Amino acid sequence: MERNFRPSLNATQGQKNSTTVTTFILLGFTEKPELGPLFSGIFLFLYTFTVLGNGWMVTLIRAEQRLHTPMYFFLSNLSLLDLCYSSVIAPKALEVQLQWGRATISLPACATQMFCFTTLVTAECFLLAAMAYDRFLAICHPLTYTLLMTQGRCLQLVLGAYSCGLLGSIIQTSGAFRLSYCGPNRINHFFCDIPAVLKLSCSDTHLSEAILFASTSVIAVVTTAIIFASYMRVLWSVLRGHASQGRRKALSTCTSHLTTLSLFYGTAIFMYAQPRTKGSQDQDKVVSMFYTLVIPMLNPLIYSLRNKDVKEAMKHLMSRKIGGLSAK
Repeated sequence: MERNFRPSLNATQGQKNSTTVTTFILLGFTEKPELGPLFSGIFLFLYTFTVLGNGWMVTLIRAEQRLHTPMYFFLSNLSLLDLCYSSVIAPKALEVQLQWGRATISLPACATQMFCFTTLVTAECFLLAAMAYDRFLAICHPLTYTLLMTQGRCLQLVLGAYSCGLLGSIIQTSGAFRLSYCGPNRINHFFCDIPAVLKLSCSDTHLSEAILFASTSVIAVVTTAIIFASYMRVLWSVLRGHASQGRRKALSTCTSHLTTLSLFYGTAIFMYAQPRTKGSQDQDKVVSMFYTLVIPMLNPLIYSLRNKDVKEAMKHLMSRKIGGLSAK
């Protein structure tokens, strides 16, 4: 198979002509071409429901006045992040599965995909931590909650999450693309994931792998500490019996958040915060598909099926739409 290399000369070290990769070939979820249409169908199904579910959640929260609260402001940003980072991955993944062995991605495009995806996923980690902090204030400080969690404070927390995502992505992506890639150029994955790309480098990857492990570990430790501290305080408040009607209502929203936390952090930490091995990447691909496509599809269901406010808002919005159509 033809490879996309270009010759380069390292004159300072007196080395012979080497080759530099300009284009990668993505091998996709499976290396069996006959299964490509099947996995393309799965990816299309997951992505379609991700777009519909998260798009509907963002629209619903913006349209319904009763959902203009801090918790739902964070939830709308969570849906937006899920929608965006799935869109960074899914379209190319569909192409990869349909064109096995022929789906290429240029080096700049690979770096861009990696940067955008890492930014959005890291931002989601910090946003989930902000949501845990919000639940802590709502349950443990209900009387001062509206004074503490103002619109400005909510905006600061969301912007902080995006800023941390941007910083983390700069560190991790620059660590991956400071290396040289001179062949092979076949990425055994369905997108430009950092660990999969690092395996193709002809440079010493120990520093880049250490940067990846350290940065993801810091992100995991910081956000997990915030989440753990917040929910320990919530649990302590509940055990002390300080559970008024307002607190019980706020506490009921924690179940959905904890479910999302368990799914997202469980897969992301398993994927990135473990030392890399030379073993098969099949397990990594399954985990990657879970947190890039499955979890973003499930989040709107998790937050809507068990949430009374969302159900009532959906009924109200639908009745308004039906009433508007009838009036016409």
